[in-house]
Amino acid sequence: MEYVVLILSIVAVIVIAKVFSWPFRKIFKLVLNIALGLIMILIVNVFGQNIGLHIPFNIVTALISGILGLPGVICLIVINYIF
Repeated sequence: MEYVVLILSIVAVIVIAKVFSWPFRKIFKLVLNIALGLIMILIVNVFGQNIGLHIPFNIVTALISGILGLPGVICLIVINYIF
């Protein structure tokens, strides 16, 4: 009887760990993409300084560059030139 409880406990811990680890992986990936997007914006700001290009750091630009990646940064550059 003790072994059955032990096995059920181990299975329950594994199932709970799988259920809770999925959202954390997604959140970690989003935070990593936002950080990489901010690095891309920083690179654009450093090299675009000569031609008057500046993309501000804020939550909107971070989310756009983090979710969309390089195409998002390119869209931010185009929007900066339009407006």
